[in-house]
Amino acid sequence: MCKCNREAKNSEKYDCPDLEEIGLKWFKISEFASPDLPGSGSEMCSMFLVDLDEARDRADVPFVITSGYRTVQHNEKVGGRVGSSHLKGLAADIAYKGNYEKYRILKGLMSVGFRRLGLGKNFIHVDCDDKKSQDILWGYEY
Repeated sequence: MCKCNREAKNSEKYDCPDLEEIGLKWFKISEFASPDLPGSGSEMCSMFLVDLDEARDRADVPFVITSGYRTVQHNEKVGGRVGSSHLKGLAADIAYKGNYEKYRILKGLMSVGFRRLGLGKNFIHVDCDDKKSQDILWGYEY
């Protein structure tokens, strides 16, 4: 589960395997780019993506990524929290349509060991930020 070395080399980067070395079945790195910085999907933690890919496989429903890596500017624009795990490439938001997809996505995420999940009206937030509380499920205000 998100097996990167969590000791930061600097304030932003973690020691993760190169994205070129991992094989993703269900995702393209570009799906995780901040809209204001093309190519920034490469800022995602590769092991987070490996785990997310496995969760998608187990869920057997599409994972439509609505947010992955975020720049500080984009995070502010969308009302993201200061210190958001998206800023570190450790989080993704996944759209769902209806309760069946919501259940399958949650089940897939938990089955691979994700321990931080947030439920929105039409999306699920998942992250593997071990600097934050674990074994938690929260809801977003609408």
